[in-house]
Amino acid sequence: MAETPARPSLDRARRNDVVLRLLSLWRLLFGLLAGAGAISPWIGILPNLRLWQGLLLSVVLGLSAVLSLMASLDIVRRRHRGRTISLFIDYLGLVACFVAVLQIGGVFTGIDALADVFGRSVLFLLAAFGGYLISAAGDYFEGRPAIRTTLRRIGAGVMAVGGLMFLLASDFLQGSLALGTALAHPAGIAFVTGLVVFGLALWGMWREPAATALNAKTGHEQMLSGWLFLSPNLLGFLIFFAGPLLLSFYFSFTDSDAINPPKWVGLANYAKILNVTIQPLATPDQLARDVIDIKVFDEVGRMTIGDSGILFGAADRLFWLALKNTLAFAVIAVPLSVIPALLLANVLNSKLPGMKFFRAVYFIPSIAAIVGISLVWKWLYNATIGYVNYFITQGIQVWNVLFHAGIIDPKIQWVSDERTALLAVIVIAAWQTMGFNTVLFLAGLQNIPGELYEAATVDGAGAVDKFLRITIPMLAPSTFFVISTTTIQAMQVFEQVFILMNPPEGPNNSTLTLVLYLYRSAFNNFKQGYASALAWILFIVIFGLTLLQFQRQRRSSIYES
Repeated sequence: MAETPARPSLDRARRNDVVLRLLSLWRLLFGLLAGAGAISPWIGILPNLRLWQGLLLSVVLGLSAVLSLMASLDIVRRRHRGRTISLFIDYLGLVACFVAVLQIGGVFTGIDALADVFGRSVLFLLAAFGGYLISAAGDYFEGRPAIRTTLRRIGAGVMAVGGLMFLLASDFLQGSLALGTALAHPAGIAFVTGLVVFGLALWGMWREPAATALNAKTGHEQMLSGWLFLSPNLLGFLIFFAGPLLLSFYFSFTDSDAINPPKWVGLANYAKILNVTIQPLATPDQLARDVIDIKVFDEVGRMTIGDSGILFGAADRLFWLALKNTLAFAVIAVPLSVIPALLLANVLNSKLPGMKFFRAVYFIPSIAAIVGISLVWKWLYNATIGYVNYFITQGIQVWNVLFHAGIIDPKIQWVSDERTALLAVIVIAAWQTMGFNTVLFLAGLQNIPGELYEAATVDGAGAVDKFLRITIPMLAPSTFFVISTTTIQAMQVFEQVFILMNPPEGPNNSTLTLVLYLYRSAFNNFKQGYASALAWILFIVIFGLTLLQFQRQRRSSIYES
């Protein structure tokens, strides 16, 4: 009689032991399959894979095989590390199989088809929601059970009818049949099977008996729960950011054109970009072919020094023009969007009435769509009917009447003159960024202790002295952040140029920027390998500028001590 209560616990322990053995065998089987898959691209089983695809497949499956075999041994030895590794691998396998099932089943294209018929079926969906509201309304009649039961039944019926009609109107049955037909092929069956197997393995290892048998502690459970909730963002980062980043680094060493298989060319792309020459000129107007090999180099620019000069040539002339334009844009746009923002923040930080309203007004351009802003400014810059030239004309006329100056209206061609095209883009970017920078400076100003200003007033300091000796030093962290982010944004300018200018390069390539040149190389000329090299050089330039700002901030920060 005394042994009877222990029998259920003994049976549960035996079942759990069987489950753990099965999970250990699954890890062993998966490790062997993953190892075989890792070598398959190199033994002719998958001959159609490109080099980078084969390398990626081998690395992922090889690492999975090693981890899976480790987990199998740890499960046998009842180590919690085996549970952690198993959950990690099975979760990734479940996600991969699920995405593959959606792709093979045509679910992504089916969503587009649903969008086409959603208009005629949305009323039934609203009816189902109305049924839910009717059912929920029954909770307000706790003292009258008959009415509550009636409302719940009516709500359930309305929800059922509305949901069924929504499925019929949205061609759910037809879509389900198409999904089943698409998944009936060997690949679909394999991924559906993988989805089920990975799901069962994940469920079996996550259960409390498995966790207890593998010596799971509270800290382990909290860690796994944290990674589980973090996984959607983490997977998105790895798949859509880190993965393409590493892939572009590989492509930068190839001649990829997005059509033919890429061929390894080593540093040829970087060599062409950075291949430059500087030659002296006997006279300022000496022909370029007299001093450089015009079959290799193109003239980028020349500098006159007295009766002679210096010629700068490059194998890729457009890259250096784009770099010059981008640096010129950053040098002018950053101060124009930082200095006025600092002054404006000081004004908005005052206690004058209406300051909250103006804070919102100045911030609006930062959240407005760049496409809309660029189109509005394109109309404002119109040489004939644009308001910019209109106000310039009116100002000149007033000046001529008052002072008899005789100034001629220049009729500036803002976007079609190479002398003003880049300036027109700079004004737009500075105007749009200034509001956001103002808010950042305003936040920094509100964190400065008021006692500092009071003490300075007692010492006889004026408004200018307070601004120079208190405000600016105390705003050092905010200033560093604003300048760094604004510089990075300026070095990546693209949207304003692409929308405002026609063609985007502007007259005589005056608005050709690095990102625009990268875009043209990749999607117009289909030189993905060369464009990837351009992207990494741009990254190095931005990283270098940011590093310089970090070093300067570290040396000058008032918070260093």
